Amino acid sequence: MIASRLGEFAALATALCWTFGALAFEVACKRAGALAVNWIRLVMGFILLVLFCLVYRGLAFPSDASVQAWIWLSVSGVVGFAVGDWLLYKAFAEIGARISMLVMASVPPITALIGWVLLGETLGALDLLGMTLTVGGIVFVVLERKTGEVKKEFIHSVRGVLLAFGGAVGQSVGLVLSKYGMGAYNAFAATQVRMFAGAIGFSVILFLVRGWKPVWNAFWSRRVLFLIFIGAFFGAFLGVSFSLLAVQHTGTGVASTIMAIVPVLIIPPAMIFFKERVTFREVLGAIVAVLGVVLLFY
Repeated sequence: MIASRLGEFAALATALCWTFGALAFEVACKRAGALAVNWIRLVMGFILLVLFCLVYRGLAFPSDASVQAWIWLSVSGVVGFAVGDWLLYKAFAEIGARISMLVMASVPPITALIGWVLLGETLGALDLLGMTLTVGGIVFVVLERKTGEVKKEFIHSVRGVLLAFGGAVGQSVGLVLSKYGMGAYNAFAATQVRMFAGAIGFSVILFLVRGWKPVWNAFWSRRVLFLIFIGAFFGAFLGVSFSLLAVQHTGTGVASTIMAIVPVLIIPPAMIFFKERVTFREVLGAIVAVLGVVLLFY
């Protein structure tokens, strides 16, 4: 049973890994800041991939990548990891991992739209319906208001939601550039190139904003380093590995659909560990958003 459904189980493992990774990064970002967490996470993820590729490919570094692959994957790494993930992790600290990951459910429709514009990929009626449902589910949640005696205020930080949406756009552009630059090249090695470029790009950002102090401070906190390692291990390393295993053993649409259930999976641990109060509207919006993602792959 497990062997015949290996792809499906791998996709479910991917969603679980990304859920745990997001929760770990939320706590780390609130303690050390998004700048420190993102840079250390990229370095840790790259080291884990070096060890894995040394065993899996016999090459510790992607020295066999073409010049074109290096260029496009590097740009993808800077846009997706350095810029997109920085915004996402700032959103973690602002509105938490649960709402941030719900907003990130907009990545598939945004990616599909960018792919249609830049790569000429076709969009059918179900694709458009799926995009509408996904965006609608997210909007349904983030526009929820709390009622006060004097005025109504948004229940979620507008700044945090915009940061998460910026992260979604960054990841979407990064994915499209990755697809263009990777071609038939090994996906694990391609991820190495992206992470290496992302770390370099993020180092430049740290120099420009003079943000190295939080990074050094984070190294003195065993708890913060442990949380970042957990996030890097589950998110950047295991999550990527399981996602590739999933698409090798089942259809890309099936795998992507299962991976997209993170906004729903993250609700129970957010309630248990962070004592978050989850409304019926938020649960319903998350389910509608995931259903929209499902339609994108049929």
